[in-house]
Amino acid sequence: MNLAIGKPTVRKALSAHAAIGLLAGAFLYLVCLTGTLIVFYEEWQRVEQPSAPEMAAVAPDVVQKAATNVLDAEKGKPRTTHLFVHLPVKALPRLTVTTDSQAFHIDRNGAIAGPEENSWSEFLLSLHYELNLPAIVGMTLVGILGVMIVALSISGVIAHPRIFRDAFRLRARGIGGAGLADWHNRLGVWTLPFALAIALTGAMIGLANIAGFGLATAFYKGDIEAAYAPIFGAEAEPDSTPAGIPDTAAALRHMVSDFPGAEPYYVIIHDPLTAGQHVQVIAHHPRRLIFGESYFFDAAGRFQGKAGLSDGETGQQFAASVYKLHFGNYAGLPVKIVYFLLGLALTVVVATGTSIWLGKRQRRGLDNFRLRNAWHGVVWGIPLVLAATFLARLILGNGAPLITIFWGLAALILGLSVALPAYLRLRPMLIVALTVTSLLSIATPLILHLLRV
Repeated sequence: MNLAIGKPTVRKALSAHAAIGLLAGAFLYLVCLTGTLIVFYEEWQRVEQPSAPEMAAVAPDVVQKAATNVLDAEKGKPRTTHLFVHLPVKALPRLTVTTDSQAFHIDRNGAIAGPEENSWSEFLLSLHYELNLPAIVGMTLVGILGVMIVALSISGVIAHPRIFRDAFRLRARGIGGAGLADWHNRLGVWTLPFALAIALTGAMIGLANIAGFGLATAFYKGDIEAAYAPIFGAEAEPDSTPAGIPDTAAALRHMVSDFPGAEPYYVIIHDPLTAGQHVQVIAHHPRRLIFGESYFFDAAGRFQGKAGLSDGETGQQFAASVYKLHFGNYAGLPVKIVYFLLGLALTVVVATGTSIWLGKRQRRGLDNFRLRNAWHGVVWGIPLVLAATFLARLILGNGAPLITIFWGLAALILGLSVALPAYLRLRPMLIVALTVTSLLSIATPLILHLLRV
C-alpha cells in the first residue's frame, strides 16, 4: 500500500531527521571540546585560585595534623562518611582535604589556609563526564557518544578506501566543499588511533555504571559496591561506635618504608571517627598506566593488604589503566600538550563532518538556513559560552551559577540562531563575541592579581 505524502510533509520530515542528526553532532562536539580542555584540569585549578598555598611534598605528621584540623572544623555538621586528602604532586602541588560538605586548602604546617574554590574546573569536568546530569544518566549518555565516535571512525575509513593513501594530500581550499572535506579526512586519518583510544576508554568509563548495575543485580543482590569490590577492593564492615582519629601518619610512613617505589598522592579515611574506620592510600606506580594502587590500613596504621591493581588479575590492571589513557595524565606536561592538540583536531573533525553534511544538502537543493545557523551556533556558541562561564567565575566568585549560565546562554544562542532571518549572518557575530570574551577571560586574572597586589 502506498501512502500519499505530500512534498511539504516530506521536506518537514527530512528537516526533523536532520535536526536530530544535528543534535547528536552537537553533543559529540561538546564532549570532544570539553575533553580537550579538561586535559589541563590541574592547571585550571591553579588559575582559578592562584593564592592557594603550594609545596612540593609534606611530611606524614603534617597530613595527620591537617586531617585532625579539618575533622575539628566538621564539629556541629552531620558526620562525614569519608575524608579525602589530596597530597601535593607535580601537576598540582597543593595539600587539600575534602569532606562530604566542604573542602580546604592546607598550608605546609597542616593548618587550614582557606576553602578550596575551583568551581569552574569541577563544572568543566562534570560537563565532560556527565553533561551536568545525574551521574548514572549523564555518564551513560557520554558512554553512548563514545561508542558513536568509534562507529564514525571505523565507518569513515571504510567509506573512503583511499583515505590512507591520500593522508598527505591536502587542498586547504577548494570549491564545492573539497577543501573542508580534505581537512576533515586528513585530520581524521592523523587522529584515528587517538580517536579510537579516547572513544573506547570513554565508552568504557561512561557505560561502567550500567555494567556495574547489571552485575550487582545478577550476582550481588543489587549491591553495586560488592560488584566493584573484586576490581577496586571492598569496604570494611561499618561500626558506628565513636573512636579517635586514625593514625594516617603511620600508614604513610609504612608506605615509605615498605613500598618505596610507590608514590602516594591520595589518602581516604573511610567512616572517620568510628570504630569501623580504615585508611586507604592510593599511590602512583611510575611507568605504569594504572591510575594507582590502593593500599589499605587499619585505624592504627597497620597494613592490611592492597587491591591488586598493580599486580592482580589482567582484567583488574586493564580496568585501572583506562582512566590515565583517556585523560592523558600519565607522563607530565608534554603528553598533556599532545593530548590537547589531538583533542582539538578531533573536535575539528566532528565540527567539519556536520558542516560537510550540511553543505552537501545545500548543493542538492535541500538547504535549510536555520539548520546551518543552528550548527554555527553550536560550533562557535559552545566555546563562547564556556569562555563566558569562566569569566563569570572570575568576576562573581566561586558561587557563580555556572550550570545555569552555560545551559541558559547555550539555549539562548541556539534559539537566536534558529529565529534570525536569513540575511543576518550569525557566524561572524559569534566569532567576534568569542574573541572579546576570550580576551576578557585572559585579562581578568591579570587585573585581579594587580588589584590584590
